[in-house]
Amino acid sequence: MDRNIPNVAQLLLAYLKLEGVSRVFGVPGGGLIEMLEEFNLQRDDIQYVVCRQETGAAYMADGYYRASGKLGAVMVTTGPGATNALTGVMNAEAGGSAMLALTGEIAEAYAGMGYLQEGIDGKLDVNAIYHASCASSAILTSGVNAQRLIEAALRAAMDVPRHAAHLSLPVDVTQAKAVKLGKPGDPPVAVTMPDSPARYRSPPPVAPMSKVTDTLEILARATRPLIMLGNGCREALRDPATLAALTRFVEARGIPVITTADGKGVFPEDHPLSLRMFGIANCIWPYWWMTQTAPDYDALLVIGSGLGELATNKWNPMLRPKGPVIQLDANQRIIARDFPVDLGIVGEAGAFINALAKLSGEALPDPAEVAARKAKVAQIKADHSPFADDAQFMSDADPVQPAALCRVMQDVLPDDAIIMLDAGNCVGWGAHYLVAKPGFEVHSSLDMGPMGFASGAVVGAKIARPGAACVAFTGDGAFMMQGAEISTAQRNNVGAIWVVLQDDDLAMVSQGMEHFMHGDPAAWKSMFSLGSPDLALYAKGLGADSYAVSCPKDFDAALREALNKAEADKRPQVIVCKIDRTVEPPYYNPLYAPTKAEARKLIGKETRNV
Repeated sequence: MDRNIPNVAQLLLAYLKLEGVSRVFGVPGGGLIEMLEEFNLQRDDIQYVVCRQETGAAYMADGYYRASGKLGAVMVTTGPGATNALTGVMNAEAGGSAMLALTGEIAEAYAGMGYLQEGIDGKLDVNAIYHASCASSAILTSGVNAQRLIEAALRAAMDVPRHAAHLSLPVDVTQAKAVKLGKPGDPPVAVTMPDSPARYRSPPPVAPMSKVTDTLEILARATRPLIMLGNGCREALRDPATLAALTRFVEARGIPVITTADGKGVFPEDHPLSLRMFGIANCIWPYWWMTQTAPDYDALLVIGSGLGELATNKWNPMLRPKGPVIQLDANQRIIARDFPVDLGIVGEAGAFINALAKLSGEALPDPAEVAARKAKVAQIKADHSPFADDAQFMSDADPVQPAALCRVMQDVLPDDAIIMLDAGNCVGWGAHYLVAKPGFEVHSSLDMGPMGFASGAVVGAKIARPGAACVAFTGDGAFMMQGAEISTAQRNNVGAIWVVLQDDDLAMVSQGMEHFMHGDPAAWKSMFSLGSPDLALYAKGLGADSYAVSCPKDFDAALREALNKAEADKRPQVIVCKIDRTVEPPYYNPLYAPTKAEARKLIGKETRNV
């Protein structure tokens, strides 16, 4: 066979480069021998970033996608390498991040013989595990089917909404020539590489214009409509023209906008018509728009949200208007899954928004109605703080209030900062108290909610956007799960920043147990104590500049220094903040959520302690 025909490993890297991928994250091993050889030979074009653990590598690939919009790629070795990466891949699938997971596999010649770390044909069926966890999973079994399966995986990953896809790479197949079959009797010939992704994947679905017209008519009839945006809008609204079209539309009609927590910042939260966030740790402003009478809240347009538990305050009935619900999503299985709808639309968010804005210009509403709605939004904002506790937000106390950390971050960080919120109480503080102004991105992982996400994702984000300030906002428990990736950042000259909330407690659990169950709060804290580790010393040992602070003034100084050093020295920065252990994030606002007594009744745990 022609020696100039590329092998499967070379073909795969060619497709990654065609998708604009410049970094692939992972942990190497023998099952990747041919792939590693190609990365070494092509290191000037595409780099393999060696991470400290496979789950962290997948989180980095997720952060890379979130910060750049380019496909995130993770490549790990056989057996435990594949299973370790699984959580991060599942998280990408749940959160709508485009990811390609590549897992090594033993040579097919040894399948079923008990080879070390055998997966596909052994007890551990890696293909089945990934098939159950992401949009698609396939095994490359020969050089003949490699191109077809690679393109299928990329179609799945880059579909709208975005997905995670998986390919299993047996060692001998990656070494095989990438060919296609000719006529019967003719020898195989080399595959032909496409010159553009458009050759093997198509644009997302576009909503029918009739549905756009119906949407506009419903909103025009409403007296107090509302628009809710989810994370499914994030990529569309990154386009300045699409965001401008949406802004013109809501301003012309006086329609306020809310987002879900995972969609935080897709619409600027400092805009006069933004009511900020509904769902977990929500702002109070949406409550007043939804519940005030005369006139009734009477229409809801949802774009790019599946309306799951954390997006809706456990499907709080106040979200249902006294009028129509319209839901647009590119995934038709999401529509009406959680709330009955009056108009369901399958389509891509950006095209729909632009079509709606264009059509709206042809039929403008009554100026008096628009003025009345804008006045109502302004009145809500004048009468009610967006924050659950202004005193905590403005506090200068020692130990520091987590809300005050958000105040300092808002003051100090540049306008184009990228914040990765981890799972735990940190997401409640960050989602509620940070204000996502234009260019200021806040990302969370609220569909799967894995602890440690931010510690990996912040490294991938900084690699994708080296000119932006990239910050992980994380608790001490989550930080210790993936904090070793500080070493990855140090090795690759990545100036990411970690802000670690240290209370020596898995506080979301201890506070939740006290809220819903019974018993002495101190006993719960003792049960979930972390043992008072020296996290600043730990970070320093991994190659970071580290800081230990306990008040807003010291945090302000440390954050400014960390920003400067991150850029000047290309070195990771870790700020460990001793926080007030007694405070809770604004998860349990009685206007949205049940009181402790009500919550305990709901789960049958009413006791004499209530």
